[in-house]
Amino acid sequence: MALIMKNTSRSYRGLEIYSLVYPRRSTLSGRSHCYDDGFDAAVRIEEHGNVTGLMRSRVFKLTAPAAFASAGDARRACALYAERVIDTCLLNQALFDWNTDFS
Repeated sequence: MALIMKNTSRSYRGLEIYSLVYPRRSTLSGRSHCYDDGFDAAVRIEEHGNVTGLMRSRVFKLTAPAAFASAGDARRACALYAERVIDTCLLNQALFDWNTDFS
């Protein structure tokens, strides 16, 4: 599994959005990170604990035709993608329960 480089979060419509950005090429043992191939990204959307204290979250991998050129580009794409996923769901429950493809 790739190392998560940067984990940033923000709120949108009462949900927490976490950008998960990592190098496209895995780091080989004993070598430094290689960012030449660009970055891949995923986004975790999490709800705040409800009355029962249980929190739900779901991770969506961004499917891009090519690697993101920079970590900043990947983080911006995560934010837009997460907003689209949240806006597309009619109910917050659907976000965590449906097997949907938001590509």
